[in-house]
Amino acid sequence: MGQKTSPIGFRTGVTLGWQSTWFAPKANYGDFLVEDQKIRRYIDGRFNRQMPKGAVAKVEIIRTRNEVNVTMHSGRPGVVIGPRGGEVDKLREELEGLTGRKVTVNVIEIKEPDLSATLVGEAIAEQLAKRASFRRTMKQYCESAMNAGAKGVKITCSGRLAGSEMARTETQKMGSIPLHTLDADVDYATATARTTYGAIGIKVWIYRGKFGEELVPSEHRQRRRPPRRMGPGGPGEGQPQRGAQGAPDGERGGPAGGTGSQMPGQS
Repeated sequence: MGQKTSPIGFRTGVTLGWQSTWFAPKANYGDFLVEDQKIRRYIDGRFNRQMPKGAVAKVEIIRTRNEVNVTMHSGRPGVVIGPRGGEVDKLREELEGLTGRKVTVNVIEIKEPDLSATLVGEAIAEQLAKRASFRRTMKQYCESAMNAGAKGVKITCSGRLAGSEMARTETQKMGSIPLHTLDADVDYATATARTTYGAIGIKVWIYRGKFGEELVPSEHRQRRRPPRRMGPGGPGEGQPQRGAQGAPDGERGGPAGGTGSQMPGQS
């Protein structure tokens, strides 16, 4: 019971592709693996841990015989590319110095950042580090993902929430999350909020429908404010309540425009 698996690793090779695509002999396999990790850590530290943030959610690495092709999926491609592509050229030179190989860098824009679990998790971590209410933040990002077209969202925060002495886990869920359905497109990510009273772990699951389905953003429904009740001592005390036409109840004209109609309960 309770054996959980990562939705990304569960689907990799079945319905999701690999994030590193290359072949290596046994002698070079370990070196390439460590090199991939260095590239990912460097890009994460460069664009996700310092300002201005480039919101890089995923890094794909494809190796040929002498070249390394790095593809970054970003919610803010303008920051990653920089003016006239200056940041990309600078990053390419730094990665070539890091790996000692020829590097090609591509940037792909994420059309809907609210449907990326990585970007949602990092945004929640940033809010919690700024001492925002964790319940309000979790609910806000759940609703924004559902409005963007998600079929289901689950967000879990664990740690000393709101600075309490006892660590606990809180979960916010909307819609459905079919974790065992392999053809369900479930995006998953973790993030860590470094607060003054300790670290808070964040997990995000976003169900985006079956693979190949087109997501339709739902219309944002505005909540109507309830009408104000006139209590004793409140505004309008002693004045008759007005009807739809602006006249006091009991003085409105009937359907034929004649005498005032009586309200229920009046004699």
